[in-house]
Amino acid sequence: QVQLVESGGGSVQAGGSLRLSCAVSGNTISRYCMGWFRQAPGKEREGVATINWLGSMTYADSVKGRFTVSQDNAKNTLYLQMNSLKPEDTAMYYCAAAVFGCTVASGPQRFNYWGQGTQVTVSS
Repeated sequence: QVQLVESGGGSVQAGGSLRLSCAVSGNTISRYCMGWFRQAPGKEREGVATINWLGSMTYADSVKGRFTVSQDNAKNTLYLQMNSLKPEDTAMYYCAAAVFGCTVASGPQRFNYWGQGTQVTVSS
């Protein structure tokens, strides 16, 4: 059973930075296409960034140039470095794993495993 556990969320002021982590257990992270999603109250869950087993990354237009997705296979951990944060980045952030290929446009239904989420709040 694959388990994903996010950490690193918190409250920051606009312009600040946070790094989210997603620890994967039960299988090797390199077997999956990994993604970060976020969901704000009253809004649909949206893809933020993905990285596949070849190291290819995709990003939502709203975060390009500010967020960077990466993974450490030795630690079986996925990361999301978030810089220049804006109030509109406020949401619950989830990591997810897809057995098959994925991009940020794949949609949540593409992903097979999910973490419980970590809250990010950006104040102006």
